[in-house]
Amino acid sequence: MRLLLVEDDTMIGEAVLDLLRDEHYAVDWVRDGEMAATALLAQHYDLVLLDLGLPRRDGLAVLAELRERGDRTPVLIATARDAVAQRIAGLDAGADDYIVKPYALDELLARIRALLRRAAGRAEPVYTHGGVAIHPATSEVTVDGAPVVLTAREWAVLEPLIARPGVLLSRAQLEEKLYSWKDDISSNAVEVYVYGLRRKLGSALIQNVRGVGYMVPKS
Repeated sequence: MRLLLVEDDTMIGEAVLDLLRDEHYAVDWVRDGEMAATALLAQHYDLVLLDLGLPRRDGLAVLAELRERGDRTPVLIATARDAVAQRIAGLDAGADDYIVKPYALDELLARIRALLRRAAGRAEPVYTHGGVAIHPATSEVTVDGAPVVLTAREWAVLEPLIARPGVLLSRAQLEEKLYSWKDDISSNAVEVYVYGLRRKLGSALIQNVRGVGYMVPKS
């Protein structure tokens, strides 16, 4: 999954960036509202983690612009603005959730997982397909109850596919979930990771629709 981190505090930004990357998310980090607005026009994200007190443009203005053009990307506001009226304003402007600084990092991750589940139209915390189960909260994968070790990139390919069975994702869409701006993109990376997933989890799990993309079939 690819996330946009909008945070002007360097210390907080670096800590959250490391945390999210350790959880296998591809993350782009911007430090002001103008850069956030530009990034959201240029790139699709699975979730935005948005501070409000930003240089150049306030976070609420960035959020309002996003919603005005009909973009439904989940937005989690993370800010020091803790007054009830400010929280209400953020939610009424179109935010999906609100967390106040200083926050526990584990709670931040749990809120991100919940929003990603909701965006995928799911409520259950474990994604299953046949004998395969993946646990986003722990990054564990099992096949018929036996643990299987995936690389971070294999996980990044598997999670969006298994979260939405029957939905085709093109190679370009999967690449977007694998890489942030500064990463080098290998021309056959998706194919390599899909091959590894089929070898570990079974050849029938991920289907290739030639010339279109990949999907996990509906059960």
